[in-house]
Amino acid sequence: MPLSTRLPDAEALCVALAAAMRPHVDPAATVLVGIHTGGVWVAERLHAALGLKMPPGSINVSFYRDDFSQRGLHSNAKTSQIPFDVEGAHIVIVDDVLYTGRTIRAAMNELFDYGRPAKIDLAVLTDRGGRELPIAPSFCPHSLSLPAAQMLALERAADGGLSFRLITE
Repeated sequence: MPLSTRLPDAEALCVALAAAMRPHVDPAATVLVGIHTGGVWVAERLHAALGLKMPPGSINVSFYRDDFSQRGLHSNAKTSQIPFDVEGAHIVIVDDVLYTGRTIRAAMNELFDYGRPAKIDLAVLTDRGGRELPIAPSFCPHSLSLPAAQMLALERAADGGLSFRLITE
């Protein structure tokens, strides 16, 4: 069945991602940082499912991207919120879709401006391939292959439900 008619189930992937992470996180010591916007939504779900003590952070990598001069700043850019001490922390960066790795590199660069974490893991709902940097997820319940002209976008409904939409550029 073509991907355009059968997109991955984002809700089921959130459950699978939490299950994969559970044995590897310490609820009292692990912190999540979601990348705006989809990663923040997933981080909120994971925080609740894993019973983590520290509130999740959110990060906007716009200023840290290596293509900032080409892309510019989105008009709806959010600020980063890191409500915990990064120094020595076990941080899990959370995003919805892993593609080239450049967004994750930008997130790590910004985190290091706050301090030096003891460990950084990466959790994503799906890995779509197409890596340009040697970055791999620690936790990822789903993989797929998409042509460069297509993008998998996570959307949140008014009731909080998550779903994927395929966008062709």
